[in-house]
Amino acid sequence: MPMLGCALQMHLFIALGGAECFLLAVMAYDRFVAICMPLRYTLIVTRVLCQQMLALACVSGFALSLTLTALIFRLPFCQSHEINHFFCDIPAVLFLACSDTRANEIAIFVVCTLILLIPFLLILLSYGFIITAILSIHPAQGRSKAFSTCAGHLLVSLLHYGCAIFIYIRPKSCYSPEQDKIVSLIYTNVTPMLYPMIYSLRNKEVKGALRRFLGSYNQMRQQPKAR
Repeated sequence: MPMLGCALQMHLFIALGGAECFLLAVMAYDRFVAICMPLRYTLIVTRVLCQQMLALACVSGFALSLTLTALIFRLPFCQSHEINHFFCDIPAVLFLACSDTRANEIAIFVVCTLILLIPFLLILLSYGFIITAILSIHPAQGRSKAFSTCAGHLLVSLLHYGCAIFIYIRPKSCYSPEQDKIVSLIYTNVTPMLYPMIYSLRNKEVKGALRRFLGSYNQMRQQPKAR
């Protein structure tokens, strides 16, 4: 892969991942308003506000990604250009630099903090208020409905941010190629495959189809085998 192609791959990966981080924070704010201020929800969360937050999340992700990619590919790579990874990821490319990268690591840490830590802390803060509001609901049915509204998003956020923070918020000296490849494989392939399943479990039709499938599967198992 040429150097420009590697830089473009890294830029798009970070940009889309960063936009997802900001969108997860926006979704947490949406749930905070829906549960903590339900009577004012339609006044606060308007279509215009949703469009503005979506545009801000995408622009921020691409702008920070461009900054991060430029910082990394300004470094001299005078050793082997063979990346010990299955795509052009930040730690794998940074490991090949043959100059002092401490200043770049600090800049990368700052950018990753803006993309990962701040949105994640905002999500945790939102869910702190949400849990407090849910616990004040007296009917058990109301609590269950509120928890089911937030459970999918919270699980997706923990999976997404957990893997990303493990990979990117750490110094170069802690880089382990084999460990990073395994975590990156989970981060880029396994968790995105789980997202539709996690979000769809709130859908009554999906729940009904899953129950019918499990019921038919159990009936097939209980049927005597033909001799």
